Amino acid sequence: MAVPDIGVDLQLGSSMTNVLDDVHHPAGISYTWGRRAEGSKTDPAAASLVLLNPDGEYSGRNPLSPNFGRLGRNTPLRLTHGGANVALVVPPDSIGRASTPDAAALDITGDIDVRADLTPTQWGGTTASTGWEVMGKWGIIGQQSWYLRMQDSGRIAFAWSTNGVTGTVLGSDAEVPFAPGERGAIRVTLDVSNGLGGYTITYYTAPTIAGPWTQLGTPDITTAGGATSIFNSTADLQVGDIGALAFEPIAREYHAIEVRNGIAGSVVANPDFTAQASGTTSFSDAAGRSWSAATGLITSRRVRAVLEAADMTPQWTNAYDVKTPITGAGILRRLGRGAKPLASTLRRSLPTLGTSGPVAYWPMEDGSDATRAASAIVGVQPLRVNDFDFAADNSCAGASSLPTIGAAATMHASIPPYTSSTNAYLLAMMYSLDALPASKSALLSIQTTGTARGVVVSFTSTQIVCDVYSTAGALLTSQAFTPAAAVGEGVWRRFELVASYDGANIDFSVGVVDEFGLRDVMLFSVAGTPGTITDIDTGFGALLSGMALGHLVIFPEADPTEWFDADIGYSGEEAGARLLRLCAEEGIPVSIADGPGLHTRLGPQRPAKLLDLFDEIETADGGILVEDRTRLGLTFRTRASMYSQAPRVTIPYEYLVAPLEQTDDDRYTRNDRTAQRVNGSSARAVLTTGALSTAAPPNGVGVYDDSTSVNVYEDEQLPDIASWLLHRGTWDEARYPKVRILLHKYPALVPAVSSLRPGDVIRITDLPVWLPPGPVDLMVEGGDEQYKQFEWVITLSCSPAGPWNVGVLDDATLGRLDTAGSSLVSGVTSTATSLSVATASGPIWTTAGADLPFDILVGGEVMTVTAVSGASSPQTFTVTRSVNGIVKAHLAAADVRLAQPLILAL
Repeated sequence: MAVPDIGVDLQLGSSMTNVLDDVHHPAGISYTWGRRAEGSKTDPAAASLVLLNPDGEYSGRNPLSPNFGRLGRNTPLRLTHGGANVALVVPPDSIGRASTPDAAALDITGDIDVRADLTPTQWGGTTASTGWEVMGKWGIIGQQSWYLRMQDSGRIAFAWSTNGVTGTVLGSDAEVPFAPGERGAIRVTLDVSNGLGGYTITYYTAPTIAGPWTQLGTPDITTAGGATSIFNSTADLQVGDIGALAFEPIAREYHAIEVRNGIAGSVVANPDFTAQASGTTSFSDAAGRSWSAATGLITSRRVRAVLEAADMTPQWTNAYDVKTPITGAGILRRLGRGAKPLASTLRRSLPTLGTSGPVAYWPMEDGSDATRAASAIVGVQPLRVNDFDFAADNSCAGASSLPTIGAAATMHASIPPYTSSTNAYLLAMMYSLDALPASKSALLSIQTTGTARGVVVSFTSTQIVCDVYSTAGALLTSQAFTPAAAVGEGVWRRFELVASYDGANIDFSVGVVDEFGLRDVMLFSVAGTPGTITDIDTGFGALLSGMALGHLVIFPEADPTEWFDADIGYSGEEAGARLLRLCAEEGIPVSIADGPGLHTRLGPQRPAKLLDLFDEIETADGGILVEDRTRLGLTFRTRASMYSQAPRVTIPYEYLVAPLEQTDDDRYTRNDRTAQRVNGSSARAVLTTGALSTAAPPNGVGVYDDSTSVNVYEDEQLPDIASWLLHRGTWDEARYPKVRILLHKYPALVPAVSSLRPGDVIRITDLPVWLPPGPVDLMVEGGDEQYKQFEWVITLSCSPAGPWNVGVLDDATLGRLDTAGSSLVSGVTSTATSLSVATASGPIWTTAGADLPFDILVGGEVMTVTAVSGASSPQTFTVTRSVNGIVKAHLAAADVRLAQPLILAL
């Protein structure tokens, strides 16, 4: 294969068209992606190339062009490349699979052993469907056997049916040990009769399908209820998206799968996709199964970028030199152009609730000079008000600034006639009142077409009262209850009035809902029918002066009472969940890779531009939001997904384009850090001792302080955030900001290097003698690529990966605590294997044989400690010297510490 084997496609009409033959190769193709440097915001991906255009084929405004009307601004542009490993490639957002028909060998009803070797964009994550399927023999209802899937938690799940109609799903109690985009193999065995009165499911992982297999967590063992079985269905065995299921269609690559009849039993299906020729659409596996896949799914080609052609302006010098330069851009460019702030969460949410939405809605988020409240529903008149001070209160987390009312406040509105299919209505309104009034004061007064023609809800000094009047104005009933909490200084609650018809009576529900969704209501009935609301006619009374209110809404049904936390701005929402929700609201594809069980809870979502809300998520979590390479969408790696990764690719120094420049400056040094919660408190973390401390040189570097604003849920999160920021800002290691690789010269690196994404870790080995011995682990931030006819040069932007190697419980390397401070009692030669080590304070070093060996760092030299003796300080260490290639003597008082001390994750 010739590298780079690049492909260029434009969407001309409904499909992608290969235009590589028209690319002006001397100009080459450039492509940049990710972040330009550590800590920077992601810039939109960008690509540039030039198409030859002598016949006007790429002049989209020329009516004589075959592409007239099909070529214009933001035409999708796709770059692809060859040279990757052959795999079954399942694209995102579309159904992709390989399948084999039902056969007698696949009709397993007893013990089963299923295995899959794959590379997904995410193992665990945040999806709209709680996970994604791996493989299975699961058809329509009545033909269901079993399937294997991954859960959002990063845990394996296995489902099976005994009757073809209903199923049982069980999952592992531990997460798979793979980072997002890392290849791994998973395995599940089902022992249908374990001899204990039930069945057993056991979960395993391995680097590849070849093993070795390691048990994941504890098996699911039942000891009651009897044995189980698997239904013998006629469904195909499918790998990828299973037709009868509706889980998230995430991007993934399959290398091989196995299905065995019995635990470690005979193989009945074992397609090896890596052994097929690129472009294969059908083949038989070694077990005799015939497999088929859609054209292009089994391939060595990969999508390098999906962009929008933001600029396609033809240029010419004469009739023989006509070209169309193309500038492609990632979706972030379009999202950031001319974007206005998103409305409040209530304003965005309420019109979407209910069967058909509200029939009347006044947000009351009008400007300070407003004299009436605009209607959010077309055809409904504004809310007429008196003595309203608009935009006076901005304390409601789910709203923009809302009005407060004065002593003479009133509000009036006429609701256009409407129908209710359920003969019911619901009226709701947000309010904030510091204290109940001394005497009865109206909160709301409405008129209806029903038997209960007038309804007035009031506050008293202790209660909420609902008075219901007849068509003649007579009082039908007066009901009151004492709510647990209807008011409170600075607290917002939702008032709800619901009327529904039960066949003879109007059933009323009147009450309040707090920020946790807990309702405090009274229920009562009167004879008659609810009708529809026709008017709002409320005089509040002087005792409610100062009350803030807003988002008055009427639904023609009784059901849409769940506001899904929009009233509190989704405060407490996890970072991945917020990004998923925002992207769903805006129609933006997104994939979210989580770390195991670790999520940052966010503060309220206030009105802001979409990209600013994305920045809030990224800053609060500490993760990386970048553009998805395989589609016009986004991908987010949470902070936790980047912890303690194994290097994705190892590159010898000689494979790099010299020089590999080392930078040892103070650009990212921060030793005094403050984390400030938006509208909340703050926390500060300071490093006062050590090489990068606030101490004056030579004992430190002096003060480097800053403050970071984070929109997190509660103040209690701030100390940990400040400490994590301090940890990253005082990481004492030289940087290697740029790593340049000639992929056309080293094509064996193409599969691994081309799969790198921001947040992945690479390792550089075999460094020259004038650099620290290494290896050097670097985190990829982004990349800059240049393609020419016979060249593919990629320059990776990188940052130190060391700060991300956090503590892992029971891990022999990452799970060890360091001492408070130790040093050599006396100097040693470069070959001495016995050290006398003193510990100044706190616990001394372990002497237990089970805790050995471990690595220590002395004066830049890594030594392996094989034995420790002594019950008190000083202790004697027996060591293996020069583990990292450093050979040197050390003076007395030299610092002794773990080579990889435990670092607490945020």
